Amino acid sequence: MNVRIRVEDIAADPQFRRLATLRGVRHDLRYASRNNFAGVELYRGMDCAWLRVEAAQGLEAAAEWLTHQRPGWQLVVLDALRPQRVQEAIWADVAGTPMEHYFANPMRGSIHSFGMAVDVTLLSPEGVEADMGSGFDEMALVSHPALHAAHLKSGVLTPAHVAERECLAAAMVHGGFHGITTEWWHFDHGDRERVRREWSRVA
Repeated sequence: MNVRIRVEDIAADPQFRRLATLRGVRHDLRYASRNNFAGVELYRGMDCAWLRVEAAQGLEAAAEWLTHQRPGWQLVVLDALRPQRVQEAIWADVAGTPMEHYFANPMRGSIHSFGMAVDVTLLSPEGVEADMGSGFDEMALVSHPALHAAHLKSGVLTPAHVAERECLAAAMVHGGFHGITTEWWHFDHGDRERVRREWSRVA
């Protein structure tokens, strides 16, 4: 494991950008509050409102595309940089439960811990989050993009739910991100294995 940066030192590191500096992007970091799956403040005062510059630039590009497609709409980041120590604490709580399938084993490394992953949703011009058919960190099959067709057929999701998810995914693709099969909100920037192999993890 190659940990070289402490989150307390990240403001001095030119490889990272503050979320507040990103054009067209808002943030509401759920793990910095009690509004999350655990019901506790997981970041405990740590400043985690950062992304690596490559992901930050990609997110700005995604936001610009969204603005052209849906004027007035914005991206809102729900989680970005997640220090290794937080990933380890989460894993200690979820390992051996059904929730472990939604979190990366910290031994391998979450892409969040490199500042190269975001959890994100859409925000309307009125400041209302889009209805995606399930909530952020709702760890259930209804959240799986891979199951959209089945959920539409069964009525678990409506065409409007899927359209919002697909709009979000399209915006993120324009920023160089790619999603995963189990969480409509999660997107990685760059190749996961290269990120783990070549870049520094934040402790």
